[in-house]
Amino acid sequence: MGMVLVTGGSRGIGRACCAAFAKAGWDVAFCYARDEAGAAETRRLIEACGAGALALRCDVRSEAQVNEMFSALPGLSALVNNAGVSLFSQLQDTALAQWREVFAVNCEGAFLCTRAAVPLFLRRGGGAIVNISSVWGEEGASCEAAYSASKAALIGFTKAAAKELAPSGIRVNCVSCGIVDTQMNVRLTEAEKQAFLQDVPLGRQGTPEEVAACALFLARHPYITGEVLRVNGGLYV
Repeated sequence: MGMVLVTGGSRGIGRACCAAFAKAGWDVAFCYARDEAGAAETRRLIEACGAGALALRCDVRSEAQVNEMFSALPGLSALVNNAGVSLFSQLQDTALAQWREVFAVNCEGAFLCTRAAVPLFLRRGGGAIVNISSVWGEEGASCEAAYSASKAALIGFTKAAAKELAPSGIRVNCVSCGIVDTQMNVRLTEAEKQAFLQDVPLGRQGTPEEVAACALFLARHPYITGEVLRVNGGLYV
């Protein structure tokens, strides 16, 4: 199948993507910023599937670190831009530095990784990129303006890159996640979670594994590009 790189692979959706690709026969490289213990667990899961595993410490906000990481991945055939951060803050309380931090990880990180991956894909005659976005990037969320705007930008980036890179055999797609059971939502109380779920027709949170299955599908499908695949339980249709 080749090798995939998953950014933000030490936990949550990123770890689930690593496991899904490994089970499907891919070798898996993943990066993480700080979580050494989480990275070790992800590596163990990949190797338990019989796949090759490569853990790389990389801050996707850093152009130099991203370029160094991709120099170690000459055989890359797919990229999952998953690394992300959230910010729950009212507009008037959001500092410019906080706004820029969210964009630096969620949007600029995906740009830097995509830009670094393209020459590798061109040399091998094609490749696949999957960006992990959010329902809030499609409809916006109160008190999450920075996060919503960054995820909306990622969707726009997906569509533009898909058009530009398709003639070179490089497909670019996006998974738009709804409310998923990850550490990003630990700030929510049980009552707040239930209030959110009242708006979800399927009545429950999604799982990281369900998102990962869609990322794998998009990475493998040879005739889908520029797609935004919604995995949100019917929250936004």
